[in-house]
Amino acid sequence: MWTIASENYRPLHQAGGPRKKIGTMSGTRIGRIIRRLRLERELSQQGLAARLDISPSYLNLIEHNQRAVTAQILIKLTRVFDVPMEMLSGSEEQMAGARVREALSDPALGGIHDIPPHELTALISQPSIVSAILALHQAARAARHDAETMQLPTGQRIILPQEEVRHLYERRNNHFEELESCAEDILEQLASDRGLKDSSRLSPPEVGYAILNRLRHHHNLDIHITKTEGSLRNYDLSLRRLQLSELMPRESREFQLCFQLVLLEADDLISSIVEAARPGSDESRTLMKIGLANYTAASILMPYDAFLAAARDLRHDIDCIAARFGVSFHQAAHRLASMQKPGARGIPFFFARIDQAGNISKHFSACNFPILRQGNPCPRWNGCTAFSTPGNIVAETSKFANGATFLTFAKTVTGIPAGPGEMRPIHSIAMGCPIEHAPEIVYADHLGLQAEPSHIGLSCHLCDWTDCRSRAFPPLNHRLTPDLNNRTTTPFAIVPE
Repeated sequence: MWTIASENYRPLHQAGGPRKKIGTMSGTRIGRIIRRLRLERELSQQGLAARLDISPSYLNLIEHNQRAVTAQILIKLTRVFDVPMEMLSGSEEQMAGARVREALSDPALGGIHDIPPHELTALISQPSIVSAILALHQAARAARHDAETMQLPTGQRIILPQEEVRHLYERRNNHFEELESCAEDILEQLASDRGLKDSSRLSPPEVGYAILNRLRHHHNLDIHITKTEGSLRNYDLSLRRLQLSELMPRESREFQLCFQLVLLEADDLISSIVEAARPGSDESRTLMKIGLANYTAASILMPYDAFLAAARDLRHDIDCIAARFGVSFHQAAHRLASMQKPGARGIPFFFARIDQAGNISKHFSACNFPILRQGNPCPRWNGCTAFSTPGNIVAETSKFANGATFLTFAKTVTGIPAGPGEMRPIHSIAMGCPIEHAPEIVYADHLGLQAEPSHIGLSCHLCDWTDCRSRAFPPLNHRLTPDLNNRTTTPFAIVPE
């Protein structure tokens, strides 16, 4: 199955004219989606029809968009394919369309800004061609950012290591079932070390203490909390000495201890996942191992079932969730974005970490929220405006020009200084979900969900809102109409579509 990161900034259907609907699904694409999912799972039409309790001929008509899909069949499809309802809505095709448009608008691939909707629809129906275009775009970007990496016969990488890591997480929808199981096994061992038969009886402080004891007594590590120069964690394998910076807060030290335990007890499993991903360089391989070890450590400190139950009980109040598990706001927010276990999914959140210059250094989206890969995001997005109210949750409803609407919320967090007297790095942690989930989230309680949402875009270049006063650049897809005799309230006079 091919997956594309969510960067849809406009709908794929043509505007002007009513849209035919099947329930909440678009009738012009759901048949193609059903056929693709069936083929990916190597199901025949007869096999899928039997599971849906319909005739193969009726399924054939559905796949060719000649018959409507009832609500009952729609529900059965989500169960048979084990996919959320959003996948049947065509979000994956929209994501592919947005990525292809972004790639083809790059001057390195021709600088094509106007792709007719029917041509784009035909293009994204061919996943192998889409993958080839995106691979070419990634190679072009890698060449621009790091010229030394583009060496074909030598086998040296043609894709940036962090991009390879991101692709691994996207393919897994930010969920690794085998690592969750490994975390459960380690928790059971920690409980056994404490003389307990059930790991659920370990309180968060006891988990941290149990990790420390296991590192010392089972793995014979010499652990020091001390002043360190230029590092927060340093492990000397020959001396079996682990040093942690005294500048780290308690929750950060416990996470680093857990990370070290994972490296010692889950290295074979993590290495097998990394090798299966076929990384293109040693740098990619190491970054993948670090990321997967971090994932496993988070799963130990915040076990999946208990964390999902707490999130629902506390209505996704991240500060309260963090307090319950004894972790930081950042750690709890990041874990909340990984609740995508088949059969026990949480709300599909997006997660992003933004610095004060607008750079997005970490991101994931399980809900089709478009997150910029390069350049600066929309200045009206509360992921950026949160810096004006440090430490406070900023929540709002946000709408893109294609009509996609989300509940979004953000809060600034301070990092760990490099040393005494050094400035603490400040980031904004931004999250959100499709607007239909807003009633389940505490941050929506005081918002007027019926009011007009705030208009935001992917970036100024790719945003179709024509009345925005916060623009730094004109949109690529619209013609300008400058007028010597009229000064408009917006930075650029734009011809609307």
